[in-house]
Amino acid sequence: MIFGLFFILAIYISYISLLVYGFFRIRMYRKKNLEPKTSFTIIVPFRNEKENLPNLLNSFSKLNYPKDLYEVILVDDSSSEKFQVSGFKFQVSMIENMRVSNSPKKDAITTAMQHVKTEWAITTDADCIVPENWLWTFDNYIQENNVSMLASAVMYECENSFLDHFQQLDLTSLQGATIGSFGLNNGFMCNGANFAYTKSLFESLNGFEGNDKIASGDDVFLLQKAIEKFPDKVHYLKAQEAIVATKPTENWKSLFYQRVRWAAKTSSYKSAFGKFLGLIVFFGNLSFIIGFFLLVLGIWSYPIFVLFTFSKFLIDFVLLSITNRFLTKTRIKSLLLSSLLYPFFSSTVALYSLFGSYEWKDRRFAK
Repeated sequence: MIFGLFFILAIYISYISLLVYGFFRIRMYRKKNLEPKTSFTIIVPFRNEKENLPNLLNSFSKLNYPKDLYEVILVDDSSSEKFQVSGFKFQVSMIENMRVSNSPKKDAITTAMQHVKTEWAITTDADCIVPENWLWTFDNYIQENNVSMLASAVMYECENSFLDHFQQLDLTSLQGATIGSFGLNNGFMCNGANFAYTKSLFESLNGFEGNDKIASGDDVFLLQKAIEKFPDKVHYLKAQEAIVATKPTENWKSLFYQRVRWAAKTSSYKSAFGKFLGLIVFFGNLSFIIGFFLLVLGIWSYPIFVLFTFSKFLIDFVLLSITNRFLTKTRIKSLLLSSLLYPFFSSTVALYSLFGSYEWKDRRFAK
């Protein structure tokens, strides 16, 4: 038993170390102040976001980018509360979502793409805030690189609560794994709150065809399809001026269902690396739980458990710290307590996602 758990830990440490190596292989990008040339359509699917949309639109109005080079399409997915768009100096329109699949968000993006007239589309969420040089940074990278798809980072705007700190730690680990996997030329994950691609690429991939039965995954499945067909045209934009801020969930129930929704699509990944890494992380966390109960039952001695826990904690801390430094430049809070709770939380999410249903935007979705 002891040998088996330490063997799993050794594999876990090896793969997290690879992600750390991959993280450093992606160079930090800073815009060169090239004259903006790229035209963008910002797509925002939303449902009942009357409180959040004004803040997002206000951040669009502050963009340091020519107003004639970007427009905004808001896609209303059957909101019960109506939102009026007016008083903005940039072009913004609102359309109704045309539902044809089991995935509201994929349908919303597909609906919007039929109205896109620009070369590039960039998606974000209604509860986000974009930085002023967001589009300019994307534009400069596009001018300097032959790309058709760009993924970039997302962080939380946290208040001083343990729930927020826990979510920041969780998101930081996902962002670290995302950047690291791109650095290893095995990108398999991204975040639709900060994701750009050309309209021609979207059409050549037939959009979300083949994945529209899965409610989530408007980002990762499109990414994996693009990497499979055009690996050289898909890059990660590691730029602090392009990081989008979003809100953490308000309670543990919402967080649990959100993570279940994210985890439910893992089994449908085309990326073998992504599937294997998901298994390694799951068994790495599960091994900690087993070790904890072995300690409680007196089967493991305290020094063995401390050695096991410290080894896992150390490699996790390396990936978390370098990613956090890139995302926020502030220290990680509630690290020890979050690290002890996280294996129990993530393992429960992973197991529940295999069989359970989840709630999303006041709707229930089955696995």
